[in-house]
Amino acid sequence: MTTQTVDVTQELIAKLQSLPPEQQQTLLDFADFLVQKYGKPQARQQRVLGLHQGEIWMSEDFNDPLPDEFWTGEQ
Repeated sequence: MTTQTVDVTQELIAKLQSLPPEQQQTLLDFADFLVQKYGKPQARQQRVLGLHQGEIWMSEDFNDPLPDEFWTGEQ
């Protein structure tokens, strides 16, 4: 834990202790919500090289320049 984390934790504990029990429970419920929403990120799966190899098709003229008619809208 860094010093900043310790300071925030201590400040949070002090404020929590100054609240009445009902508000402490409300804060605990909110903390549970935050843990569910922003909890530890799941480990990312490794990419599989060649997983979809051969499953797409690209036109032979894909990199050829487009005709002027394409840009001007004329036919």
